[in-house]
Amino acid sequence: MISQADFAALVRAVAQDRDRQAFARLFTHFAPRLNGYLLRNGADAALAEEIVQDVMTTLWRKADLFDPAKSSLSTWLYRIARNRRIDLIRRAQVKQVDAEDPVLLPPDIVPPDAIMDLQQREAATREALKALPEEQLALVRLAFFDGLSHGEIAAQTGLPLGTVKSRIRLAFTRLRRELEAAGIVSPP
Repeated sequence: MISQADFAALVRAVAQDRDRQAFARLFTHFAPRLNGYLLRNGADAALAEEIVQDVMTTLWRKADLFDPAKSSLSTWLYRIARNRRIDLIRRAQVKQVDAEDPVLLPPDIVPPDAIMDLQQREAATREALKALPEEQLALVRLAFFDGLSHGEIAAQTGLPLGTVKSRIRLAFTRLRRELEAAGIVSPP
């Protein structure tokens, strides 16, 4: 049985001289125990092995940080293993990207006939807009392309609110007739 003083001496040999034999003795003693500890605490075999390797690498690299006056070597190593396991659990709890998230899915493919339909509607709408008198077209642009309310249009143009509303209504009546004639909109 190795005493705490023997463990401290082995760690000192690793820290000061990079003594491979001292490290091998520590590894042989602690690796299986750490592995068992991790398995008992819910880690799967691969994760336990990974954490043990990480803990023992930490021992090799940072042996000079071990202070036998503060804790035993086993306490120090088990604390490192516990902290590594907690870190891995926290990382695993970070929301993983869901491949089925609608934001990540490609847009639906629009059939060619639907694209042609849309293009015909757009062309007919542009032509119908050209047929509007300028005073109606200007108000339609302000309302639907610039996003202004009827009140904002009245304030900007100096027209009475009722005039703004009636000109926009007349413009839509005329647009509807033009689009019905083009076969784009069916009559009510």
